[in-house]
Amino acid sequence: MNILGIDFEDWFHPELIKRSLTTEKREPKVIDGLNKILEWLRMHEISATFFVVGELIQYKPDIMDRILNDGHEIAFHTMTHKRLHELQKEEFDLELKQFAKITNKKSKGFRAPTFSLDQNTSWVISCLEDNNYTYDSSIVPVKTSMYGINNAERIPYKISANQIHKNNDTAIIHEFPLAVTKFLGKDIPAAGGFYIRTLPVGIIKNAIRKYEDIGYPATFYVHSWELTPEFMPRIKMSKKDSFITFHNIHKTMSKMDKILEEFEFSSFENFLRQKN
Repeated sequence: MNILGIDFEDWFHPELIKRSLTTEKREPKVIDGLNKILEWLRMHEISATFFVVGELIQYKPDIMDRILNDGHEIAFHTMTHKRLHELQKEEFDLELKQFAKITNKKSKGFRAPTFSLDQNTSWVISCLEDNNYTYDSSIVPVKTSMYGINNAERIPYKISANQIHKNNDTAIIHEFPLAVTKFLGKDIPAAGGFYIRTLPVGIIKNAIRKYEDIGYPATFYVHSWELTPEFMPRIKMSKKDSFITFHNIHKTMSKMDKILEEFEFSSFENFLRQKN
């Protein structure tokens, strides 16, 4: 069994869009695509973990019930999609408690916006422990221009604040690093986002098979706005940022269809339940 997380964000949350915003009104639009996403998951008969930006539940509280009632899991993606480097430990702890309140303590998992967990933000793990979280999925075990830790474990492990890149048997939090692969001789992410929109499907499938061959799950993600591009406004951005954000966005769902038709996926919650 592999694992699928949906980073449930709105159009103004992605890192590259956020830094290009000027006077645009930040009114949620992508949340209107939730029914489409839920129907897509029903069609494939899979459950997924929704890493939700908390302010979207505050804006439209029925989001949580609709996700949970369809058999999916709610997890935390910060309250406003700030990189961890923009938060202090005390602020993040308050956000965890705020999210617990609006979700009735349903969340046991976390993913950092823009995979911003690193040595400088490793205090997050201690906060997760203190708030009874059980897992994190914020590590990309290859270095890119925006994120990643080259020497991190590539299979699930126990993570601690003083040792985020490798297993610590005494740690509490399970870490699920995102799937990676080798392409043209270089290690690159293969788990979702720009890479799943850009890489040939065959490369992605081979990456999943390699994880399955060694008996571990391939951890995948996809953004809500990649599955509902019709709700994404095109704002003025640099050519590079626009390419990274929008390249092949209308092909995301069809490419994911080919993957989900061949491989078994489920939520983090279900995976941990079966493991135990």
